[in-house]
Amino acid sequence: MTGPARPRRRLKQPREDVMAAAMATIAERGLAELTIAGLGRQVGMSSGHVLYYFGSKDELLLQTLEWSEEQLAAERRRVLGGPAAPRERLDAVIDLYLPDGRRDPRWTLWSEIWNRTTAAEDVLRRQLDLELVWHRDLVALLAEGISRGDFRPLDPERFTVRLRALLDGFGVPLVIGLPGTDRRQTLEHVKEFLDDALSPAPAG
Repeated sequence: MTGPARPRRRLKQPREDVMAAAMATIAERGLAELTIAGLGRQVGMSSGHVLYYFGSKDELLLQTLEWSEEQLAAERRRVLGGPAAPRERLDAVIDLYLPDGRRDPRWTLWSEIWNRTTAAEDVLRRQLDLELVWHRDLVALLAEGISRGDFRPLDPERFTVRLRALLDGFGVPLVIGLPGTDRRQTLEHVKEFLDDALSPAPAG
């Protein structure tokens, strides 16, 4: 089992180095400063070597987003599978969903990739697949909370659509650094919304 895994790791590592460098560059200097040549210098590759792995800058951005979402998905699965009550897990998932702040690289990539999206069916499918993972996890968590009586009865599918729209609306000002926006206050706004929307009605 151990022997065959080693060559796969060697083949995968350079790609991960490039994607990690891309995320760091976006976080530190912004997407405008991200170039194929600059990434190559950071990881000790030529521009041609970087393009050998990704083919184009657009593909590099999309694969970097997919890689970032894979890392985050592991943390989300840990939260969702934990022993906490559904509401505590929901708050934790929302904390993962929202950007950390200005120039959050994952959110910056999301915005850029949607702006670059063409009619290419494969690109659209890959983007939607990333979105649907979050959607399904939220629907399942809400359904669990409803079945346990922790949340009031509602349609978890419809509520998730509205919740994600709310989170996206709060997330954009955070990631662009709009003056007056604050992550702590944003989480408080979301918490108040969820308290109002999900708290079971008083008995009687």
